Amino acid sequence: MLNLHDRSLSLGRLYQTLVSTAISLAYWGQSLPSLAAAPNSLPDPATWSPNQRGANLVAQAPAQPETQPATNSIDLSPEIINGSPVLQKWLQGIPDVMSDIKNAPSFRTRVKVGYSQYPSTGQTGGFHLAVDDVFFGRSGFSASANYHATFNGNRSAYGADAQYYLLPLGGYINITPLVGFRHLQTDKYSRDGLNLGLKLMLIPSRGGGADIALSQSWVGLGSGTETGLTTLSVGYAITNHLRFSTDIQQQNAKENYDSRVGIGVEWMP
Repeated sequence: MLNLHDRSLSLGRLYQTLVSTAISLAYWGQSLPSLAAAPNSLPDPATWSPNQRGANLVAQAPAQPETQPATNSIDLSPEIINGSPVLQKWLQGIPDVMSDIKNAPSFRTRVKVGYSQYPSTGQTGGFHLAVDDVFFGRSGFSASANYHATFNGNRSAYGADAQYYLLPLGGYINITPLVGFRHLQTDKYSRDGLNLGLKLMLIPSRGGGADIALSQSWVGLGSGTETGLTTLSVGYAITNHLRFSTDIQQQNAKENYDSRVGIGVEWMP
């Protein structure tokens, strides 16, 4: 067994060995390069694995700039563009279709002139003039006026009406009450008074291409001289501003039943 002297020597030698090892490790650690301070000490990329290379490419890939939407241009001749109001409207910007349906009339103001035939008055000939649906702004209010007469003066009629269309103006069908004044002159009676009634509009082709108007009104409604007026008008466009039109009218009074047939042209502003 070791005596106390030998044990003291052994512990002293062990202590010296540990101290020498600690000093050596501290010196060696200070001599190693720091990875944070020396980026060139990273492993050689040539020695990277495929997964490491892919990860590094993703990390180093520059941010791609946002692609700008391609702008479409229409390469058309000025003649085509000038001849197409619809194309001109779309080139200025995407139209508000819902606003057009509510506010833009599907039928236009018409100025009429034409020849009239009066079958109930010995097939007498005459003429007629009219202005239909002069709109007040983009509201449903409009005004109409007309005049017709025979060449010999035996029959004549004139008047003006105010209308307010009850449905959206851009639709294919509409209805309006009529309120106005009418004068009627025949070889059997003469009268004038308040004209009240309804008008139905059918528009198979919007924008003035074609429309059908059917109206029923009464002059002196409820009086002893009440006279009913039934009118059917049809118009069909041949150009952007010109149309052919025809109308048939029945005039019903207690004294007589009179009729008129007209054909003519309409100009749309």
